[in-house]
Amino acid sequence: MAVEPPVPPQLGNYDIVSKIAEGGMGTVYKAKNRTTGEIVAVKVIAPATAKNPILLQRFEREFLAAKVLDHPNVVKAIDYSGALPHPFLVMEFVDGLSIGQRIEKQGAYPEAEAVRLIAQVCDGLQRAHKQGLVHRDVKPDNILVNKDGVAKLTDMGLVKEVEGDLNLTRTGRGLGTPHFMAPEQFRNAKTVDVRGDIYSLGATLYAMVTGVVPFENASPLDCWMRKIRNEFRAPKDLKPAISDRVDWAIRRAMSAEPSQRPSSCREFLEDLTGQSRSATTAGSPNAQVSAPAVDVWYLVYRDENDKAHTVKGSTDGIRNALRDSLLGDPSGVLVSRTKNGQFSPLSSVPEFRDLVVTPAALAMPATRTPGSDETTDYGASLPTGSSSSASRLRAGGSGPRPSTPVPSTSPSKPSSPLPTQPSSGTYNATTPYSYSGASGAHAAHEPREPRETNKPKPARPRPENREESFNWTPVLLAVVMALSAVIGYLILK
Repeated sequence: MAVEPPVPPQLGNYDIVSKIAEGGMGTVYKAKNRTTGEIVAVKVIAPATAKNPILLQRFEREFLAAKVLDHPNVVKAIDYSGALPHPFLVMEFVDGLSIGQRIEKQGAYPEAEAVRLIAQVCDGLQRAHKQGLVHRDVKPDNILVNKDGVAKLTDMGLVKEVEGDLNLTRTGRGLGTPHFMAPEQFRNAKTVDVRGDIYSLGATLYAMVTGVVPFENASPLDCWMRKIRNEFRAPKDLKPAISDRVDWAIRRAMSAEPSQRPSSCREFLEDLTGQSRSATTAGSPNAQVSAPAVDVWYLVYRDENDKAHTVKGSTDGIRNALRDSLLGDPSGVLVSRTKNGQFSPLSSVPEFRDLVVTPAALAMPATRTPGSDETTDYGASLPTGSSSSASRLRAGGSGPRPSTPVPSTSPSKPSSPLPTQPSSGTYNATTPYSYSGASGAHAAHEPREPRETNKPKPARPRPENREESFNWTPVLLAVVMALSAVIGYLILK
């Protein structure tokens, strides 16, 4: 085995002071500019990358693109040298810990602090996306927080096609890239777009608010299989104190299908806060989105007779009305801040989006044949894909939600017909929405249709019948592993 030459104490115009960290793309050192005395971070490119001239050219080209990215929440690229045997990149030095180090030392962040830091990262990443740069490796280890509490995203614009492959063999290093990258990146990192970074932002926030790495203790292949099936425990299952909105925003961002995620960092941040952000405020890392002077919304909806109605109400009032299904089909409801303004669908308004946009459903583990020491009651109503309690309790792994029914994020229609709505209505803009004749517990006291308890249940298959169906899972896993081995061999060759 060849021994790599040690990094010299001097690289170009920089004196190496100490080692900071090591990753798939290289080793980071604290260094000092001999001319200016400035303290910087020098990343010495890994030997596997340094030996490939094409990758070095790509590295330099993307460095030049990242160098012009000037944002307070992105670590600035300063200098680059492609000279062998130690090509290196010079970056801004951040005096502080990474979010990954902070989680390992202290556990989960308070929700408000986690959202504040992710908001800053979203602002920096939004700017990068506008300049055509996709990070492809957003994770807690790549977000640094300085002494003033300012989050800075690092490794911007590097060669992520190679890094994705290298990190798959380094799952034990740091928090592990495979646990945070989007499922489509496992197949081809070159095709990953903005929504891939959105997935990684959601997974990073997942770790921040729960203290648990998503898909923990899973191999890269198992991690990918779980991701494409949306097999992970909801954040609120791990930490019940997490708000419904943050839980929903994380699950939406981590949807297996890119089309079901937010389309931009700004939209993801709106999901988290429930407030609209304009193009001017989105570029300011510490900008606060101020609420309008008067909290009034105007809605146009259609009743069960397809008759249009116009109502107005406060944010809380309208949300209560949507939860109680008093405004008909929410997909057809239009909303505006002014009576004569431009009306938009609810799904485009952050204040109501969480009530009409449903994240991808979390999958249950695959069913299995019960062992000889287990008893299964096939006459009882069991959820599809139920499994042992041990698999449900794996930290960060897949597993069904608790036995308590989980309410859908999209409003469901009431079991009894809606009361006749007036052709127009006016609601108090400063108090929650109320409907005459309906109490605050309207949904709880709504009469429901009786269940068909006497209806005969379809016969359930006996355990021995389950073995008759062929299990394709081992075949699929064997094919994927074979393809991975071939691709790895071709890359190394």
